[in-house]
Amino acid sequence: MKIALAQLNYHIGNFEANTRKIIETLKTQEQQGTDLVVFSELCISGYPPRDFLEYAEFIDLCEKSAQDVALACVNIACIIGLPIQNPVVEGKDLCNAAYFIAEGKVQQVIKKALLPTYDVFDEYRYFEPAHEFKCVNYKGHKIALTICEDLWNFGDNPLYKTCPMDELIKESPDFMINIAASPFSYKHDEERIFILSQNCRKYNLPLFYVNHIGAQTELIFDGGSLVFDKAGDIVAELDYFKEEVCVFDVEQVQSSIVLNRKLEKRSNTEQVYQALVLGIRDYFKKSGFEKATLGLSGGIDSAVVCALACKALGAQNVMGILMPSKYSSDHSVKDAEDLAKNLGCKSTFVPIETVTNAFEETLAGEFKGLEANLAEENIQARSRGVIMMAMSNKFGYILLNTSNKSEGAVGYGTLYGDMCGAISVIGDCYKTQVYQLAEYINREREIIPINTITKAPSAELRPDQKDSDSLPDYDVLDKILYEYIEMRKSSKQIVSDGFDEALVNRILKMVNSAEFKRYQTPPILRISSKAFGMGRRMPIVGKYLS
Repeated sequence: MKIALAQLNYHIGNFEANTRKIIETLKTQEQQGTDLVVFSELCISGYPPRDFLEYAEFIDLCEKSAQDVALACVNIACIIGLPIQNPVVEGKDLCNAAYFIAEGKVQQVIKKALLPTYDVFDEYRYFEPAHEFKCVNYKGHKIALTICEDLWNFGDNPLYKTCPMDELIKESPDFMINIAASPFSYKHDEERIFILSQNCRKYNLPLFYVNHIGAQTELIFDGGSLVFDKAGDIVAELDYFKEEVCVFDVEQVQSSIVLNRKLEKRSNTEQVYQALVLGIRDYFKKSGFEKATLGLSGGIDSAVVCALACKALGAQNVMGILMPSKYSSDHSVKDAEDLAKNLGCKSTFVPIETVTNAFEETLAGEFKGLEANLAEENIQARSRGVIMMAMSNKFGYILLNTSNKSEGAVGYGTLYGDMCGAISVIGDCYKTQVYQLAEYINREREIIPINTITKAPSAELRPDQKDSDSLPDYDVLDKILYEYIEMRKSSKQIVSDGFDEALVNRILKMVNSAEFKRYQTPPILRISSKAFGMGRRMPIVGKYLS
């Protein structure tokens, strides 16, 4: 039997496009003699549909699309994922399901049992878990079909009481199929491979695993669909961050024949670069936008975001706005101009000194007798925000936010100024990671000016200002932030790792005190295991470490 894994990019709620893509794939595979095409979790609706699931019409459209797929599935079989009505009155109204379709109709319905409610996942909000398990029989093969998380209840500390494969293995299946919507983080591919491999070894079965690719606002899906033999060794690995359909012979996989489809290990920085490019591209394409704008300061953050945007959208669709103040250095302006020239993107020059002077004169009476402080610095940042949004409105450009995770963590940014924008490109990248991205972007030629990379970072909102005036060195800051945010360590645990106690307490207090700012930031492209946004839900008025 020949099985095709269809690793495709879906659009949430775009039933016409999703269904057309699925049917076109089926027609192509039918012509090539494929027996079964496997699509990913919730491919009909796109993932995650969130509160679209609360609309009955949305569920009806999912079912209609599934029936359209079934009509195209006469001489071939397929597995698709979609939300369906729960036929049982008790419990949630919906189930996360897979349809096994053959001979023009739905032959069997498989429901997801393990519904994740951690980090970015909130499936139990909508779905009722499965309590019954049955294999799929097709062309003399017995298939243990599961949905994403159903294979993740593994290890010494299982999250769920049920393990679907423990039930399915009782029917003596020939192999496993798992359809997934597994979001990207730069360490997740290794964890994913380990967990899936362990399942193969535990149940002594081959596995065909298909994952989404594409970005849905902040969530990015990297693909990387996999085929394992029963010993847990990778037989084949599909590409990352690309659509791909690949056909496999079940008998070859069962015989552990390696198909030379295992990819070379990619660096974390390369993965993050590819993820962010895909995240920008899909945000614009799926939202119906074409052109992006951003503020170009001559600093590392805006330079990296501009380079990523040019790669994702084409340099002709990106415009950088240079907005020097009276504190901006000549080299910063030149660095921004050189960057735009190297990338070939558009740029324009809008100085803000006149604007900020007007604000300061307007407020002179209210501020009389008071020393200049953050208020005056933030006027400059907010003047830039007004200009960027005006340019966006006038010319139809979508504003990209250029704040990094280090700044966002400690509140080192200005609301309604440098924190504005439609999508935050590097908001899940620590400052040290931004430098790594710059080096990667420059791997073949100088795109980001070397001076941008080597000079001390500065907001340039007062004379001779440096980030280090307000923050510890980023090498130290980022390590402490990582231990607190990603690893969820306590202050005592971080201090025991060798960091200064006063510094740790200061940084953690800054993180918690800045929560109100983060609630007002744009969606952040998620590249880590714990990004600010939907996967990290903290109270604004909490007292913990504040």
